Amino acid sequence: MKQAAIGVVRSLRSFRSFRDGRVVALVLVVALGLVVLLAQGGLTRSAFTATVANRTNTAATAPYFTCTAAVAADASNALFAYRLTEATGATTAVDSSGKGANGTYQGSMTAATPSPNACKRDTGSSYVLNGSTSFVATPASVKNPTTFSEEVWFRTTVAGGLLIGFGSSQTAASGQHDRAVYLNTAGQLVFGAYNGTTQVVTSPSAYTDGKWHHVVATMSAASGMSLYADGALVASNAAYTTPENYTGYWRIGYDTVSGWPGQPANFYFTGSMRFAAVYTSVLTPTQVANHYAAGV
Repeated sequence: MKQAAIGVVRSLRSFRSFRDGRVVALVLVVALGLVVLLAQGGLTRSAFTATVANRTNTAATAPYFTCTAAVAADASNALFAYRLTEATGATTAVDSSGKGANGTYQGSMTAATPSPNACKRDTGSSYVLNGSTSFVATPASVKNPTTFSEEVWFRTTVAGGLLIGFGSSQTAASGQHDRAVYLNTAGQLVFGAYNGTTQVVTSPSAYTDGKWHHVVATMSAASGMSLYADGALVASNAAYTTPENYTGYWRIGYDTVSGWPGQPANFYFTGSMRFAAVYTSVLTPTQVANHYAAGV
């Protein structure tokens, strides 16, 4: 800054012989511009530090900061909600919805805490399904659910297997089975119901990349069938409004999908899961997006 000022003075002295005020003004403008540029350059090279404080912890208490909180926000319409965070060897999948509908782990129950984990702001492990004996059975039968939403976080590299669905048997392969979300042989998500014929909607993309994904399927007479993946609608059909009429159980991780499009050879899901839930209402697009945002 000092050198720039000296330069301005020298420039003025060299122009004392000029009596044209316009020339002098021009020199002043140029000199002033030079000083400003140099000053800005100095500011650019200066170092600044700042500290941001969150003294009220508002982010941690936001409604959708965790998957637990997101599910709890809609728990009034939940049939059950399983965190699937129990320890290895556990037999009970605790219902966190407040409805007391605890599930039962079938076959091998193994827990692991991968990095990254789905719902990373929630404590606890993930449920590892071995692809041959692992699944969760729900405790009570339900008569012909026609309005519902089903969701689960999952991770796999294996194409095939039921993620979540409805069947006439509590633990064995069901004679009647629909309202199913499964992976086909191409790794795409399929949501299917049955009403004389199979009614399915299928995701364009595959989800067997070994990353965590969130899936939600909804159905009602008013809105038909919708399939969401990672918070976004990926397939729907408003004309598919009526599932098969029977009494059955919600199933997580295994049931038959025999006769369905792209059926895999193995009906058991192979991979990891967190936060499986079924609701007696249709989750809105905003609710689905909130549930997904809570887990990433």
